[in-house]
Amino acid sequence: MDPFHHLNSSFSDPYHPLLAASPPHHFAPDPLPPPPQPLPADPPSLERERLPQWSHDETAAFLAIRSDLDHSFVSTKRNKALWEAASARLLSLGFARTPDQCKSKWKNLVTRFKGTEAVVADPQTAARGSSSFPFHEELRRIFDARVERTRALDRKKAKGKDPDDQDDGGGGGGGEGDEEEAEQLEEDDDDRASGETMRSGSKKRRKKAAARRSGLEGEVEAMLREFMRRQLEMEERWMEAAEAREVERRAREEEWRTAMVALGEERLALVRRWRDREDAWQARAEEREERRHQLVAAVLAKLGAGDAS
Repeated sequence: MDPFHHLNSSFSDPYHPLLAASPPHHFAPDPLPPPPQPLPADPPSLERERLPQWSHDETAAFLAIRSDLDHSFVSTKRNKALWEAASARLLSLGFARTPDQCKSKWKNLVTRFKGTEAVVADPQTAARGSSSFPFHEELRRIFDARVERTRALDRKKAKGKDPDDQDDGGGGGGGEGDEEEAEQLEEDDDDRASGETMRSGSKKRRKKAAARRSGLEGEVEAMLREFMRRQLEMEERWMEAAEAREVERRAREEEWRTAMVALGEERLALVRRWRDREDAWQARAEEREERRHQLVAAVLAKLGAGDAS
């Protein structure tokens, strides 16, 4: 006997209690992950490095400070203390910026100034260049003042008057600091030279633009003169052609009148000849009629005489 006979019989019976419909199973959902914990606040040392971008007022204040210190930046070799002074003055105005941030901002402003200088030099695109870099005039004034100071210094040197030596702006010396300061001095020299170059380049571009405009005006004037000359020639040719057509029209009209007069005279001659022939035919008809009457009268007379006899 099969030991699993009761199981086989149970599963073969569709109405067996074990095969009844089982109640639905309810599965519990997976638990939600715990909410993320807030990150700890940044340490105070990193808060100044993560400041927002420079605002318009902050940049304007920085440029005013940098303009006041520009003479010191040019005359000294160590400008680390000057950047610290600029940062301190910004902080006194309510803007917290580190010296390195001030230095980086100055480099960025100079780079943008060099990029927009060529655009502003063109009168047709000056408005577009000014709107793309709103601090162009402030940078230009700084570089213009620097160039004027350099020229005055050159004039003093040419006259044999040595300018007074400027004191260092502070800061430690030696090592990496000296290299950084030398690099900054070289950048300032480049900025000064670039300012001079940009001014001369702007003057050359203005001269070229003026020459180009004068050349265009000359070309336009020459084109207008050539157009007027051709217009006058066309009008003269048209007048000559109109006069020739008028003379030809008058000649044809005179010829037509002569032909019409001749044709009228010929018609009158034909009418006269026709009337002469008509008169001659009428006269012959009357003569024939007269002869016929005479002949009839003679015949009747003869007939009357024969009857009487």
